[in-house]
Amino acid sequence: MTNTLNITPLEIENIPELTRLINSAYRGESSKKGWTTEADLLGGLRTNETSLLELFQKPGATVLIAKDEQGQLAGCVYLQQQTNQLYLGMLTVAPDIQAKGIGSQLLQAAENYAIDLNCDSIIMTVIDVRHELIEWYKRKGYQSTGETKPFPTDPEFGIPKQPLQFIVLEKKM
Repeated sequence: MTNTLNITPLEIENIPELTRLINSAYRGESSKKGWTTEADLLGGLRTNETSLLELFQKPGATVLIAKDEQGQLAGCVYLQQQTNQLYLGMLTVAPDIQAKGIGSQLLQAAENYAIDLNCDSIIMTVIDVRHELIEWYKRKGYQSTGETKPFPTDPEFGIPKQPLQFIVLEKKM
């Protein structure tokens, strides 16, 4: 388990640094240092500063960022309140420090946030072939709803190297 993190809402000036972190964790060679890479599934970048800013500015949206004791960005999670549910996305941990409890701490912070908002549940979409990640979420109390969603065709989200779809996971609060 890692040392305690400082988890706070994103400040707009952190978007460039956050964009680099997210892309390094999901795509390209750097992402292969961690266990949550999508590099074998998708080409291209995971996000860019414009897309991240647009997400950040959606009604009900927030991004929680985690910094280590030295003030280095260690991870993030995107949250958006949708009536009585909280959508969780882009849970990210720097690839070279994954599997040290940072993701678990961010997930707990997201769940606490959902409780503070009086949300009934947290929902998320996960690429269906990311079995290890789906199992990790299941160990944290998330269950498949049985619903699937199409994978975006927008190349800004990534270029699939095989057919992909999302499954929807949910945890009741």
